[in-house]
Amino acid sequence: MSETSRAIGLKELARVLGLSVPTVSRALGGYSDVSQKTRERVVQAAREHGYVASRAGRMLVSGRSNAIGMMLPQPAGQITDAFVGEFLLGLADSLAELGRDLFLAASSQSRDELQVLRHMVDGSQADGIVINRLTVDDARARVLIARRIPFVAHGRLIEAPGPYSWLDTDGEKALDGLARQLVSLGHRRFALVMPDVAYTFAHFRSRGLERALSELGLPLRPDHIAKVAPNDHDGAHAEARALLSLDPRPTAVIALTDQLAFAVLEVARELGLGVPGDVSVVGFDNVPMAVYANPPLTTFDQNIRESGRIAGDMVVARIELGEAGIRTLLLEPKLELRASHGPAPAD
Repeated sequence: MSETSRAIGLKELARVLGLSVPTVSRALGGYSDVSQKTRERVVQAAREHGYVASRAGRMLVSGRSNAIGMMLPQPAGQITDAFVGEFLLGLADSLAELGRDLFLAASSQSRDELQVLRHMVDGSQADGIVINRLTVDDARARVLIARRIPFVAHGRLIEAPGPYSWLDTDGEKALDGLARQLVSLGHRRFALVMPDVAYTFAHFRSRGLERALSELGLPLRPDHIAKVAPNDHDGAHAEARALLSLDPRPTAVIALTDQLAFAVLEVARELGLGVPGDVSVVGFDNVPMAVYANPPLTTFDQNIRESGRIAGDMVVARIELGEAGIRTLLLEPKLELRASHGPAPAD
């Protein structure tokens, strides 16, 4: 097909070949009731004319849409999360290489996440689903498990009602190690900034931090834990200001996402505090902006884009292999040591 030619559909291809539409469709589908000679002729013509199968046609032949649905973790109009953007890039790359389409679904004021998910599944809009930002009692995951729908979760349930595919980062181990490393640098007063939603990643990460500090004889005080609603810029700044105004002030603030860590850095500058001279700040995710923060943010890199690629591979395997394709994968994040942490200040 020349660069100026346009792709043709099934009816046009059948007309060019002088064959019936069902015959061309079955030839392209590899059915044995079409002769080998006819199949080869149809396939060759499809290549020459740039034939593109419609989604409806593919579904009629294979019973599949060749599409993967991604549930966005925020309502439509609030997709401001760099983490989600990086994950989507990796997922889209993987699915494109595997010949799958990706479409996105988000909740709205009229439909919540569960309604959107059920519409996607009941309407056979996707062969498989990808979800992330799991909560402790995630209704989406439980519905998908109960209905045995192929899906992959980026994150994992604390207690699952059945087997399912997931990949996650071992935030619990990472935060345990971070606490011990900061204590070795002289830190004794810690604060934690976390989402106010019961995400399982927050559960595991905070558990690792609090366990290590407790074992070291430095239990995290309740008034040193701040909880912030997702994408609440003003709320994050208010909570950071409250923490950094405590007397005595924490010498190390751990944020469970980079987005929350950025708020702490901004408030520290507003209060005239040096980072890391007066307070160390550490995040989690290593979103692209982390290296450009002021100062560059020390954070855990969980290779977000690669996680998206892995999720794409896993959901296609789950579709192709059925329940035999169920896989779980716990990844170890890497601590990117930059300029926002250091020894504790002298009292």
